[in-house]
Amino acid sequence: MWVKICGITTMKAALAAYEAGADAVGFVFAESRRQVTADRAQSLIMGLPADIAKVGVFVDEEPGAVNAIARYAGLTHVQLHGDEPPEVLGQIELPVIKAFRVRSAEDLRKLPAYAGAAAGLLLDPFVEGQAGGTGKQLDLSLFAEAKQVLAEAGVELSGPKEPLSPGRPKLILAGGLHPGNVVQAIRASVPGGVDVSSGVETDGNKDLQKIYDFTDLAKEAFDL
Repeated sequence: MWVKICGITTMKAALAAYEAGADAVGFVFAESRRQVTADRAQSLIMGLPADIAKVGVFVDEEPGAVNAIARYAGLTHVQLHGDEPPEVLGQIELPVIKAFRVRSAEDLRKLPAYAGAAAGLLLDPFVEGQAGGTGKQLDLSLFAEAKQVLAEAGVELSGPKEPLSPGRPKLILAGGLHPGNVVQAIRASVPGGVDVSSGVETDGNKDLQKIYDFTDLAKEAFDL
C-alpha cells in the first residue's frame, strides 16, 4: 500500500516516516498550523534519502510560484488542494496529485477532467474553511462511487503498490484516517494509496509511534 505522511514540519517526523516505510512525505506551503517555508522544507528534504517522494501541498497558488518553490526546496511532486482548474496541472513542472474536497457524489463528476494529467487523485471530505488535515473521515461509499465514475470515463487507475505516474493516477483515500481505523478503511475501499496528517498526531504534533503504527498497519492491511 502506498502511504503518504503529510504535514511534516520536523526532521524527526520526516525520518520516522522514511524509517517506517512510507512512500511519501508532505510539506504544506498553504496557510495552516503545519505550514512550512521554502527554506524549512529545503532543509528537511536535504536530510531525507532519495527514495521517498517529497510532496509540496499548495492551495490556489500561481503555477509559476509553485514551480519556483518546488525547484528551490527540492520537491519531487506537487499536491494541489484548492479549486485549481484542470489546465493548471499542465503548467506544473512536477507530477501532480490533485486533491478534491468531497461533499457529495456531484463533486466526483470533476474527476475525469483531471485524470489524464494527474499522478494522483486524492479524495478528502469537505469541511468549511479548511483545505485539509481536518480529522473528518470520508464517506467510503463516495470513494467507491469515484472508482465507478472514473471507470465509466475509461480512466485506468494505478494499483496500491505502484509508484505515482502521470496519466495512470492513483485514487488516494484521505480524511480522518488513523492507526485505529486504517485497516478497516483500506479493506473496505481498496484505494491506490492513503494519506494521513492529523491521524498521526498527539496534541497537534506528529507522534513518531503513530507514524510507525499507521504505516505498518496500512501496508499489512493490503498484503493480507
